[in-house]
Amino acid sequence: MLYRLARNRNFFITLIGDIGLVGLAYYAAYLIRFEGQLPATQPGLIHQTAVWMVMIKIVLFFRFDMYKGMWRYFSVVDMLNMVKACLLSFSITILIVLGVYRFEGFSRSVFVIDLGLCLLLIGGFRMAIRIALTDGRRGMHRLWLRKRNTHLKNLVIVGAGSAGEKLMRELNENDDLAYDVVGFVDDDPLKLKQTLHGVPILGNLQDLKTIVREYQVGEIIIAIPSASAQTMRRIVGFCKSTGVPFKTLPGMGELIEGRVTASAVREVRYEDLLGRDPVNLDLDQIGRYLTGKRVMVTGGAGSIGSELCRQIARFAPSQLIIVERNESGLYELELELKRNYPGLNTVAALGTIQIHGTMEQIFDAHRPQTVFHAAAYKHVPMMEHHPWEAVFNNVLGSRVVVRLCATKGVERCVVVSTDKAVRPTNVMGATKRMVELITECYAVHSTCKFMAVRFGNVLGSAGSVLPLFKAQIQAGGPVTVTDPEVTRYFMTIPEACSLILQAGGLGRGSEIFILKMGTPVKIDSMARDMITLSGFIPDEEIEIQYTGLRPGEKLYEELITQGEDVLPTERNDIMVLKAGACLPPEVIDRHVAELMDRALDRDVYGIKLALRAAVPEYRPQLQKQSTKNADVIPFFDESKMKRLLAN
Repeated sequence: MLYRLARNRNFFITLIGDIGLVGLAYYAAYLIRFEGQLPATQPGLIHQTAVWMVMIKIVLFFRFDMYKGMWRYFSVVDMLNMVKACLLSFSITILIVLGVYRFEGFSRSVFVIDLGLCLLLIGGFRMAIRIALTDGRRGMHRLWLRKRNTHLKNLVIVGAGSAGEKLMRELNENDDLAYDVVGFVDDDPLKLKQTLHGVPILGNLQDLKTIVREYQVGEIIIAIPSASAQTMRRIVGFCKSTGVPFKTLPGMGELIEGRVTASAVREVRYEDLLGRDPVNLDLDQIGRYLTGKRVMVTGGAGSIGSELCRQIARFAPSQLIIVERNESGLYELELELKRNYPGLNTVAALGTIQIHGTMEQIFDAHRPQTVFHAAAYKHVPMMEHHPWEAVFNNVLGSRVVVRLCATKGVERCVVVSTDKAVRPTNVMGATKRMVELITECYAVHSTCKFMAVRFGNVLGSAGSVLPLFKAQIQAGGPVTVTDPEVTRYFMTIPEACSLILQAGGLGRGSEIFILKMGTPVKIDSMARDMITLSGFIPDEEIEIQYTGLRPGEKLYEELITQGEDVLPTERNDIMVLKAGACLPPEVIDRHVAELMDRALDRDVYGIKLALRAAVPEYRPQLQKQSTKNADVIPFFDESKMKRLLAN
């Protein structure tokens, strides 16, 4: 440590400054005590004691790390360390003077005065350095010239709390950020007319429009990352009324270890207005089954799968096996993980989950201990037109993965399901319900802990309405909504993955976990909010068109079906469904075989009948048609496909 300090020029400057100031404090203490007229005996005592007193203080300054801190970031912690060092040196000095000199000829008050002067001079020295280094161009104007820099954009921060203070500090210290904070806005009446880092709190949200006009504000930043959806809607409404651009700090779930910096400022998104607080993870519980373990994610390059991989990587598994058939997506995710987690052992396994032989090779080669099965087709209208693909991917592929988990020593398997599996009216939902039944069956007949996670629509995922609405708004409209009354449950991608990870820790086998998702959201309201956040007026500047429900869609989604009992868990934000008796393996195999026969023939009508036999609550729109769909060109020769999928 001493070698590193010796190479630091700043260390020598601080050390020399401290030696001079400590000596000055000691001498000045005598001058103050004797009112500038030192008795003849005192200079000799000063010379006898000054050297070792200075040495004691400097050694204690080293001991309390006062030379490790950076000048620019002298903080309360550094100040406390300085106080500890000075108090300890005071105590040691008193003991030495008492033991050696018996206080003969010494004035006791000199040492008390010396303590106060030492704290004042050493602390002031460091604070002066910090002010000189971090004041910046905007701080100089504010603190010394008492006027504003006209080259910067005037900014108002909504929220004079912890996040607002951190943002203000970042703006003060970073001259590359072209903002000058003219004031804060906060609804807390106790903060009104007070200042934060020298900047006044000008008023509350009701005053925002007047403040923007009076101070010529060019931009507003909302610095309340913990605000509820209702609060955020109210704030956004006031910001909109001012007519100037506004941004926000991300929610704390998006920040690492609670760090808030100006570089994290972004546009207000629809997720900020979502009517539910984000899921908080029990990190210890998740870490117990992920850290140091071999973890597999199927469908790893998808929107859910890729976020799962990112979150799993934080828990330092011994190996992360990513199974994906999308070559480009797998390659890009592998590069991202290696860049962000260089110590992570990442395996990119290119393969198709439907082919048993391929998946068995991957399982045998890497022996996963935990499997997250996220691979699935999820687009409802697309699966209505291609139901055989839903059978191949969702049903057959899931059975391959689940069967291998049951026979290859996997400790736990978490299967991703959907709210569309509840009383399904479409092929996608019916196949996902079939996956739940397969999972329950193998959970009873194997030592692997199987569990499913059921949740609603995921904001921002592939096929969700948000990207569609954004594209339509950017194109000038119209924004298309299927029906003004259609409602859906919504969650963000990180929330979905958080629930999946938490389920892996909570599950004991045979459960279906559900997030308490609050009130369903009207798609029509979502579209109008999106248009408003984009700076347009719904129905005036951007038209909304109603197109009618698509094949397989229903107005309302559910999370619980008949026969499922809701049980409490140790977490208030997660419910668990304990299903009834599962289907015997031979019955499951018979249903899968029937579905495969119909799917290989591309028999849409037959597939729906077979799904209804396997999932009695499935209510399809049956329309008899020719047995074989002549418009579809198979990707494989059927005889070859049957051989590939024989297992």
